[in-house]
Amino acid sequence: MDISINIQKETVLSDNWYVLKRIDFSFKNKKGEWKSVHREVYDRGNGAAILLYNKLKKTVILTRQFRMPTYLNDNSNGMMIEVPAGIIENEDAETSIIRETDEETGYKIQEVTKVMETYTSPGAVTERLYLFVAEYNDRMKVHEGGGLESENEEIEVFEISFEKALKLISEGTIKDAKTIMLLQYAKLENLI
Repeated sequence: MDISINIQKETVLSDNWYVLKRIDFSFKNKKGEWKSVHREVYDRGNGAAILLYNKLKKTVILTRQFRMPTYLNDNSNGMMIEVPAGIIENEDAETSIIRETDEETGYKIQEVTKVMETYTSPGAVTERLYLFVAEYNDRMKVHEGGGLESENEEIEVFEISFEKALKLISEGTIKDAKTIMLLQYAKLENLI
């Protein structure tokens, strides 16, 4: 289905952290009639995420950190278990995720495999998320990780069995979409 779109006006509502805009536009519906609507759109740039896995130990590296939006939406302590991830900063997605992996986990990886691209909340957020996997071993751990103090990151890094991570999804402990997608990808592709 092709849709004809005419954007009439973009209004910046906030540019404090990222950019929130109101977009006034019209589109031609199935009947061929033009309809005018508006939507709020949050532009935070694109991101990348990665599942680090170890075939021999049958483990994965995950992180835990506070996420205010989840706290505001019924997550009593605001803590989320996630795969390492971050915003792409004037670089390609692969370079970004290698940098983020080092900053967040302390693992220095060289090679990653891109497995998919997603729009995780396409009704409101412009972000395209690039998802990767990479094997790790203990020799790749070069520092403690934990994120950057300059970004006020306080990230707990932990190694967990792959089977336990999958169980945390079914128990409802892991609720982060990118983490669930990557763990399920690893299961479907028999990575571990």
